[in-house]
Amino acid sequence: MNLVAEKASPFKLCGREQKREGTIITIGNTSIGGRQLALMAGPCAVESEDQLFAIATYLKNKGVSILRGGAYKPRTSPYSFQGLEKEGLRLLNRIRRELGLLVITEVLDQFTIDEVAKSCDILQVGSRNMQNYSLLRELGRLDKPVLLKRGMSATVEEWLMAAEYIMSGGNSQVMLCERGIRTFETYTRNTLDLSAVPLIKELSHLPVIVDPSHATGRYSLVPAMCKAAVIAGADGLIVEVHPSPSEALSDGAQSLLPEKFSTLLTELKEVAAFTGKSI
Repeated sequence: MNLVAEKASPFKLCGREQKREGTIITIGNTSIGGRQLALMAGPCAVESEDQLFAIATYLKNKGVSILRGGAYKPRTSPYSFQGLEKEGLRLLNRIRRELGLLVITEVLDQFTIDEVAKSCDILQVGSRNMQNYSLLRELGRLDKPVLLKRGMSATVEEWLMAAEYIMSGGNSQVMLCERGIRTFETYTRNTLDLSAVPLIKELSHLPVIVDPSHATGRYSLVPAMCKAAVIAGADGLIVEVHPSPSEALSDGAQSLLPEKFSTLLTELKEVAAFTGKSI
């Protein structure tokens, strides 16, 4: 007996009982949740025009269609780099217009949703905001995809109930992102819970994205965790890539150099094909 399947589901909108087939979110020519493995890549933070356009051009040439980059950066320390904010949004919007890339960036609160939404194609809810219900309710009124990251100490049920907040407002374009949870382990930034990927697939019809960069905090571990995530059934990956990680203003230790990312792409094509997906 499948105890997970037999248990009465508390999920009214994101549960498999309500929609048996997996949700596919389409943005332009890019689909997330189907046979195509979605790749989102770029720097943790938008640092300058030169940095952003250099990495965006590289990624476009590699066939990556979604650029990640933070304009607003919530940091543990108030003295750390907090992002370029409105200037960062302006640069991201230029990337969309001039290079034709889709953009995903983080929104921090309900007061800046409209401003951020104008400059991106996917709004990201960070782990610290997973249970910011005022923000989630406001995102529910948008007609734009949302990437909902798992809270650092959140259970799977709490994570899915956060998705319910967005969907109950009318926005069904929700993606779930496993980015590691806080455990006793200190050799990695977080503990990547890959078991959550097939579990979510049992419980929910929503696409699942994995973020091995924030999960491990170590660039050397990112390629292996990317491949493991695909085997586990992930619909996509969000990976940090920086032209000069040693000089990055945010999370350089977990960012891949472009040449490392190129190697990873080659390896991912083989792994994706094994699972019936393509890049």
